[in-house]
Amino acid sequence: MQLRGAGLRVGIVTARFNAPICEKLLSGAKKALAEMGVDPSDIAEVTVPGALEIALALQAFGTTEQFDALIALGCVVKGDTYHFEIVCNESAAAITRVGLDLDVAIGNGVLTTYTDEQAISRAEQKGYEAAQAAVEMALLQEWTHSNFSED
Repeated sequence: MQLRGAGLRVGIVTARFNAPICEKLLSGAKKALAEMGVDPSDIAEVTVPGALEIALALQAFGTTEQFDALIALGCVVKGDTYHFEIVCNESAAAITRVGLDLDVAIGNGVLTTYTDEQAISRAEQKGYEAAQAAVEMALLQEWTHSNFSED
């Protein structure tokens, strides 16, 4: 399926923790957006400290009602403590909640891996797929609103 993102306004939130991996996620997302025809001037980017802070930035973008789609990018690599599970579960739940509460399409590109090697090998593709998901869901929302709204 060829997705067309021309005219869509997209917000990207990228965590700085595990920065080299997150930079690859961002590179993949930008590549996908370019291929789908999203104009670079229609993309707004911010960074946050880590995965747990992504949802608040998404919410800040979403409450402006200026974005058709949002993309969450981050990386959580398993360490020796339970903290990994908390960060993975809570960040995913918060990202989902923002999308549902604000009725905005979000592509979740937060990697959760056991090793740095896994993260590095998956990062660019995961960013690419998160951008595709965000655009696809934004287009679905646009279609649904235009075909089923009671105006």
